[in-house]
Amino acid sequence: MQSITITREADARGSFCPGPLLELIRQIKMAQVGDVIAVISSDEGSKKDIPAWLAKAKQEFLGMEEVDGATRFICRKIK
Repeated sequence: MQSITITREADARGSFCPGPLLELIRQIKMAQVGDVIAVISSDEGSKKDIPAWLAKAKQEFLGMEEVDGATRFICRKIK
């Protein structure tokens, strides 16, 4: 993820479904439109659940990257 500045980040490693998704939702609710939010999750189910929820919620999914045995999900709040 080059040239993206993360505004808010939450570490949800060790939390199982739906914990990482709920943490992402909490971060989005607290964020301003345009903020870039990242959540780190070690739960494999997040790889499917988080992108699906972001599409349903009409938020911009910027991607995911592996970090220290977990996955960082990055999105932008657009509404």
